[in-house]
Amino acid sequence: MKTIKVVAAIIKKGDQIMIAQRLKGEFAGQWEFPGGKIEVGETPQQALKRELLEEMELQIQVNDYLVTAEYDYSTFHLSMDCFMCSLENEDIHLHDHTAIQWISIHEDIKNINWVPADVQVFQAIQSKYSM
Repeated sequence: MKTIKVVAAIIKKGDQIMIAQRLKGEFAGQWEFPGGKIEVGETPQQALKRELLEEMELQIQVNDYLVTAEYDYSTFHLSMDCFMCSLENEDIHLHDHTAIQWISIHEDIKNINWVPADVQVFQAIQSKYSM
């Protein structure tokens, strides 16, 4: 099975994190942490900054590594490096999403219609911040 390597930003502000609703594709309408594919020659951090700039016109600071989510979809294996991030600007212009939402890190996971791989990322966030 082919492996696709991607990155995702967990943008935290207080006890809230930003999630984005997919615009198109198999998981259109479902919620995810924004990010995308790593291009040849990029570090995961460089890819994350580029993707957020392209998808949302957001400039971010990539902070700490959180987790790598591994998930088998029907036609490929996803390996997603996730990083805690902070906003350098808040002027968001969506290009690949229909909406963003700020949710509590204590939100019940069942209340969100997640893209499948992002479920384990949200669980990792809750584990990290449940103290």
